[in-house]
Amino acid sequence: MSTELSADLVAAALKAGADAAEAIEAEHQSLSVTVRHGGLEEVEREESRDLSLRVFIGKRHATVSGSDITADGRARLVERAVAMARLAPEDPWSGLVEADALAGGPRPVLDLFDPADPDPETLEALAREAEAAALDMPRIANSDGGSASSSRSAWRLATSNGFFGEHRATGFHVGAAVIAGEGEGMESGYDGLSRRWFADLHAPEKVGREAARRAASRLGARKIASTTAPVIFENRIATSLIGPFLGAISGPSVARGVSFLKDRLGEAVFSSCVTLVDDPHRPRGLGSSPFDDEGAVNRRIALVDKGVLTTWLHNAASARQLGMALTGHASRGSAGPAGVGTSNLTLEPGDRDLAGLMSDAGTGLLVTSMFGPSLNANTGDWSVGCSGFWFENGEIAYPVSEITVAGALPDIYARLVPGSDLESRGSANSPSLLVDSLSIAGK
Repeated sequence: MSTELSADLVAAALKAGADAAEAIEAEHQSLSVTVRHGGLEEVEREESRDLSLRVFIGKRHATVSGSDITADGRARLVERAVAMARLAPEDPWSGLVEADALAGGPRPVLDLFDPADPDPETLEALAREAEAAALDMPRIANSDGGSASSSRSAWRLATSNGFFGEHRATGFHVGAAVIAGEGEGMESGYDGLSRRWFADLHAPEKVGREAARRAASRLGARKIASTTAPVIFENRIATSLIGPFLGAISGPSVARGVSFLKDRLGEAVFSSCVTLVDDPHRPRGLGSSPFDDEGAVNRRIALVDKGVLTTWLHNAASARQLGMALTGHASRGSAGPAGVGTSNLTLEPGDRDLAGLMSDAGTGLLVTSMFGPSLNANTGDWSVGCSGFWFENGEIAYPVSEITVAGALPDIYARLVPGSDLESRGSANSPSLLVDSLSIAGK
């Protein structure tokens, strides 16, 4: 695919009657290998090319996407998009990002593309090593497989007001999933790691051993009686506690009035020890990009600064509707108009490691997995199913399962204490988080 393809698509839309247009070209190739019990189970290769066209006619707009990049396919795409826009309802906030807010040059060097291109045999060897290390650990009875993958992608955006931007990225992953115990006492465990550069992956043996440790540590899980106690959310899943906050500061949600934080901008929402930073320009970051998905300037920003909520997350439409400046948080796939999203999100660490947090709490619950969350977006009332470990006198006592924790998120956030065990594992990272008291529903 070429620069000219997206520009030609925009030009064709204008010729067909659009007042403005933007086109996205997306390419993706991936290779994944799975092994189980030392044998090759699956090799999967995927290649895709997609186009998306958004056109504007007055205050009406429509988006159409497809994978037919031939001349006839592109012509049909333009025809459908213009026809749909003519029939769409008016949206007073629609339109391209204004020219003076678009990301110009020079753009940041983000080091997202690794020329390394491991072959299937190399990926298979990584997967085998991860699984073998897991199966060699005590109490491991079975395997759900070792896996390794590589991917490369290119994303291009052209607009009728003169913007063109491209970013390319690679991704590499290794993982292992195993089962400990037997009969009704079986427990599963998983570990995996993703990086932009192949050389940055951990040794696969480390991944396998951690998957086995997590499975074996869950054996003998108990149910506990309902109670109220301190709760610590392990660093690997702690960002799940922050997810509802991101929804609540979404500009489109605030504009619709569907946010439990809609009246709290500029106020202390978290405890003063919490700072939450979003940085789209982190070198080799899994969420990095040189501009947002509408072409607007993006930048490092503290969404929460020492507890204070500093901003909403805006795309062009929500910024116009609320009369605010763009924040560079437009996010989209290859189809549909932009929503909002973060890039590389980090909740900055505190002073105490996980052992220190448990010591401070004394007795309580360490949550290591969460599922089935429920949220009232207007009030912030929240509950989630979870499992983990009960600790007493600052020490792990025994694993627990089939429990639910619940509370009002504004109250939870105000009492949140971050640990020091921050790890970079994805595009959103947090240390373990302590809440001094939460309702725990058990047996």
